[in-house]
Amino acid sequence: MDLEDDIKITSTTKFLPKFCLNPAGFSWFLGAGASASSGIPTGYDMIVDFKKQLFCQFSGTSRKQVDSNDPLWVERIELYLSSRSILPPKDDPTEYAAAFEAVYSTPEERRAYIEQAVTKGTPSFAHRGLAALISNGRVPCLFTTNFDSMIETAATVTDQLLEATDRANLTVAGIDNADRADRCLRESDWPLLAKVHGDFQSVDLKNTSDELATQDLKMRNVLTGACGRFGLIVVGYSGRDQSVMDALTHALKEPNAFPSGIVWTCRSASRLLPAVVDFLNAAHSAGVTTSVLECHTFDELIADLLDGIALPDELEKHVLQERPPEINKPAPLPTGDHLNFPVLQSSALPLVQLPKLARKIKLGSPLDTRQAQEILRASQKMGAVAGIGNELAAFGADADLLTAFAEQDAELAGTIELNIAEDSWAMGLVYDALVRAICRDQPLAPRLRRSGHLVVFSHAKRDEDEATQRERKSRQSGPQAAYSAPLTGIIPNHKGFLFNEGARIKFDRVLDGWWCVFEPTTVVRPPRTEDPEMQKRNRGIVADWTRERWARRYNNVWAKIIAAWIPLIAGNDDGKLQAFGVGEHKGIDATFVVSTVPAWSRPSHDHPYFRRA
Repeated sequence: MDLEDDIKITSTTKFLPKFCLNPAGFSWFLGAGASASSGIPTGYDMIVDFKKQLFCQFSGTSRKQVDSNDPLWVERIELYLSSRSILPPKDDPTEYAAAFEAVYSTPEERRAYIEQAVTKGTPSFAHRGLAALISNGRVPCLFTTNFDSMIETAATVTDQLLEATDRANLTVAGIDNADRADRCLRESDWPLLAKVHGDFQSVDLKNTSDELATQDLKMRNVLTGACGRFGLIVVGYSGRDQSVMDALTHALKEPNAFPSGIVWTCRSASRLLPAVVDFLNAAHSAGVTTSVLECHTFDELIADLLDGIALPDELEKHVLQERPPEINKPAPLPTGDHLNFPVLQSSALPLVQLPKLARKIKLGSPLDTRQAQEILRASQKMGAVAGIGNELAAFGADADLLTAFAEQDAELAGTIELNIAEDSWAMGLVYDALVRAICRDQPLAPRLRRSGHLVVFSHAKRDEDEATQRERKSRQSGPQAAYSAPLTGIIPNHKGFLFNEGARIKFDRVLDGWWCVFEPTTVVRPPRTEDPEMQKRNRGIVADWTRERWARRYNNVWAKIIAAWIPLIAGNDDGKLQAFGVGEHKGIDATFVVSTVPAWSRPSHDHPYFRRA
């Protein structure tokens, strides 16, 4: 299920003016991700640790041999556990609870593990900034699933910087003293920090599936009651706890639910769990102003919000002194002579020219991008489209586009400027067009996916004539020599498992320029089946074969493969590509100029390490 079209995907800079008007109009809900920069393991980190312990327990492997930071080990662990159905599937909402209980079977063991984990932490810049807002009366209440004491520790420090009469005196309540939270709600005694799963010092903690299945009634009432008075900012929370999501959904029934709206922060809206998407859609349907704020870290979010809030000097000084140093800062220039030869070739090509305009098409009824793409695909007309309400931005022949969208009363309405740095729809449109432009006039086929596009070497077509076959093989001869293996075919001894060599294509902005980044990969299509056991078996076959295929492709082979892809991506016309080959007066095409010189890096100075051979 996808987010409703009217739910805004916003940024901190766009949310800041609204927040600054009434910061005390929002309550906060913090998940494990909010404590990640404090040195406390996130839920994902803990899952990885639990899986490592289970893998070592069942396979007899020494824990010292397993590096859970190594992607190959992670893949091996996942494959081992999934093949034996030891845990729910990867990313299943119950995965954390099941893994925790499988490793630590008693509440005492789980409490000891949590205590050991959370006592390692130190309040981060974000915690200190949020504490300054609490002490300044800008945060009425907070809810958290975390067991750590980062918020109250930070708030104690910021309170001590103020006169006694100005201090916030944060009230902290866990599930074993929910009456305290209930009193604060009834008497509007703010600020309140409510720990919905308990504190690490609590006798009762919620971790396992059974424990997480229900929410303490009083704490649930406090949460839903607060949702009837304030908006909600959610940070670092995945939505894996069904009891919490049920409580938030139940809060929508309050007479004036979330009066300041709901702001759900995450790295990418495309990675929200279905339970979160369902809740946000339900909130939007209930008339609640709902938005998804894309932000990389809690530290970045708080830094941006504090930029618009005036704090007392002592709090401002405390927060800014504790701000972490900038990661991007000028590095001293080397004083020695650099080496004269490049040592590392990157699989990234600069995009010298990008499309600046697209065709604007007015419609009789609104379409989102996915609906528009499905209509265009069904019409069998060539083009790329993005939905913007009652308008489309499109590349392709005008006549084809009008024919495809005739039932939507399509009309040409001039052109529309593309600002791919600001508008996600524009970036998606240009990304689609770039992949199609790479494949045009090349022995490649596009694979457009929401998780990222690919291009793959095309199989021989059933009706392919001899001249076309010779041309295709001629163009594929260079890459095939680099791979030293067939570019397409069937996995040996596994009928129906078709494979294509290909490359993931990423459209990225780095160093104030746009780049086409490519990563060679092998795409396998197993036979279709509705049987879950067969699907699991097929995934294992694909993973094993793919891993074995790439295991012996060392650096010298990788270099040849990357070199072979460069002319395929940049084309044969000095890097100039067109997505559809539309004539100047027949429509608007997406035109790119791709540099044929990839990014390189070399040592900035001489050193014995580079001469060790």
